[in-house]
Amino acid sequence: MIGSTTPPSTGVARFRREVGDAVSWRTTALVVGVLLLQMGFILSYVGAFHAPRPHDVTLGVVAGPRTTALVGSLDALTGHPIAARALASASAARRDVIDGRLSGALVLGPASNDQLTVASGGGVAVAESLTAVVMRVEAAAHRHVAVIDAVPLQRGDARGLTGFYLVVGWLVGGYLAAALLGVARGSRPANEHRALLRLLALALYAGVSGLGGAIVVGPILGALTGHTLALWGLGTLVVAAAAMVTVALQTLAGVIGIGLAVALFVVLGNPSAGGAYQSALLPPFWRALGGALPNGAGVDAVRRLVYFGARGASGDLAVLALYAVAGAVVSLVSAGLLARRRSPS
Repeated sequence: MIGSTTPPSTGVARFRREVGDAVSWRTTALVVGVLLLQMGFILSYVGAFHAPRPHDVTLGVVAGPRTTALVGSLDALTGHPIAARALASASAARRDVIDGRLSGALVLGPASNDQLTVASGGGVAVAESLTAVVMRVEAAAHRHVAVIDAVPLQRGDARGLTGFYLVVGWLVGGYLAAALLGVARGSRPANEHRALLRLLALALYAGVSGLGGAIVVGPILGALTGHTLALWGLGTLVVAAAAMVTVALQTLAGVIGIGLAVALFVVLGNPSAGGAYQSALLPPFWRALGGALPNGAGVDAVRRLVYFGARGASGDLAVLALYAVAGAVVSLVSAGLLARRRSPS
């Protein structure tokens, strides 16, 4: 018929096919996943940092006969910013601060002249918050306090943030290397032997990148000096933890595992790591996550290796080793099970 057009039903069907070809359900699901990660990122970072307040910052108190009463009054402050404990002597208080067991120590002196010892190497934000709280208490009691930094930052470590960015760089390298191997060779290794080879390649990468990070912040930039070998070992462990966990997540969930790794290390891990604001200043959720994730364990380990003679770092190293070993084991077991499922014979 002259002037005939395509029936409406045919045009609608063609439009639907074109939309389906352009935006598949799988693509839509991935975009929704990205949106959720984006919202999670905003919620996590703003939630952690929008209103930092000190909570249970550890403070040793030496006040002679008034020690018990002062400890009680400090513990009773609104919002519980300080967790005070009585100490026997000024030397013991200073030693506990230098060893990293306390965030600060308050020693009452004669003629209303007191001394507060802090350790900025353990976290500038904590030291500043503790100083502010103690100064308010001292002013209310008409006393004067002198502040001494017993563990100052290295000259190149402005605000003590070098360790945080160093660990973030190591973690990013670890999960990106694992993700790229997955994209290039398949998210799920064909069998446990392929998984083992992938893990060994990532272990080699962890050693190289750990050394590279230690050299950059040490000999090259002079930000954290005198601890290159220790930081190399720590960096190798941090990168291995991120890489092995990412491989495990990909083996379990395919390409979605990359998103899960980003959620773990970026959305949850970075805000709770204790970089700009240490765990004692974060809301309860992020405070609880801090030392349980590789981010927080890595940042705390850097501070303890560089500023506290490695005292107290064993727990952080154990957390990192647990993630690395668990990730490797899950990857190997999952790859083996998937291979048997594909080839029952």
